[in-house]
Amino acid sequence: MKASKESMSELETAMVTIIQVFHKYSSHKCNLKKAELKALINHEMNNFIMKIHENETLDQLFMDLDQNGDLEIDFKEFITLIAMVTSACHELFAPKRP
Repeated sequence: MKASKESMSELETAMVTIIQVFHKYSSHKCNLKKAELKALINHEMNNFIMKIHENETLDQLFMDLDQNGDLEIDFKEFITLIAMVTSACHELFAPKRP
């Protein structure tokens, strides 16, 4: 990519941020293991998702996201989480109509 951050749109900057956050937490083959997903959610999404304390909650979320069953969350599977949370939070930030 040749665009500088100064020339990127707000949406492009947000997309780069999502990629950077994923890689900040993904240490193993650019995939998230269960503990890494938990840390990412608890540190980066705690205003939108309640902190994960129970292993059962984490296990269920991980199973739902891990579409290929490799016990890791790749970037495409991570984007599913981002899309679900963004969609669920949309109404909180949508402009109020009269």
